[in-house]
Amino acid sequence: MLAFHTLDVFTDTPFAGNPLAVVLGADELTDAQMQTIAREFNLSETIFVQRPVDPANTARVRIFFPTAEIPFAGHPTIGCAILLAEAAMGAGPLRIVLEEEAGLVPVTLTRTQGEVVAELTAPVTPFVAEGPDHAKALDPALLARAVGVGTGVIGFGRHRPGLWQGGPRFLYIPVADRAALANAQVHEPAWSQVMSAGGVDSAYLYTKGEGADYQARMFSPTAGIPEDPATGSASAILGAQLWAAGALGQGETRLSLLQGVEMGRKSKIALTVVCDANGVISVRVAGQAVRISDGRIRVPA
Repeated sequence: MLAFHTLDVFTDTPFAGNPLAVVLGADELTDAQMQTIAREFNLSETIFVQRPVDPANTARVRIFFPTAEIPFAGHPTIGCAILLAEAAMGAGPLRIVLEEEAGLVPVTLTRTQGEVVAELTAPVTPFVAEGPDHAKALDPALLARAVGVGTGVIGFGRHRPGLWQGGPRFLYIPVADRAALANAQVHEPAWSQVMSAGGVDSAYLYTKGEGADYQARMFSPTAGIPEDPATGSASAILGAQLWAAGALGQGETRLSLLQGVEMGRKSKIALTVVCDANGVISVRVAGQAVRISDGRIRVPA
């Protein structure tokens, strides 16, 4: 039997944010066993904690959707880091390093008035992703049909659809207002046509927020995630989308993001993007987590 914990991430409120399962002592598990356990939890992501390859680092971790392993994800990194740091946290900041498939992910943890905040540095600087049919994937008319909104609400200001990658890849769809965001839902066959053209399985919709800089939703039904309450990796890669839209200047920009509002699982994500004259050079994502349950799970045959 393996010990596990569940946490709600990107929130300080139980039963909000994005649920996460953290499985400890996973060194002897095969890929297939980890995938089976991830399907059993059936959350957007499950993270498995192993001994680090390099003893200088804190842990090696593997992250799984219900359907497949992924190289990097934000809410598992944040939640796992907070869980691992609980016993070691003192008055000052604590830095840990997680070995993820996408690379080393440093996480800085700070405690203020009893609340722990974890801030990760993305392991890959986001860059343009190329799909099999880039133009089709970004066609506003097809995108409008894919998410069930009017063509006229795709894009706002200088924000246009984009394909970006930073470990995982996402299709970014800016929409004109929060009403369009709230009304969006996956519609076939246009959705599958867009995903195939872009070589992706996930779309991140965003608009200007109320009480935050931007509000977002993320759909990924073919990955077993009809909608995700909070997507840290997509939030990190959003930095490149915002730079392309002219929404960021040189230097450091701090932004607040809301996600999961329409699902009743409000998530608060802090995004820091550092740019030079040529674009994004580093991205940090921060948030909180609250423990929900603890238990033990059988090892699959």
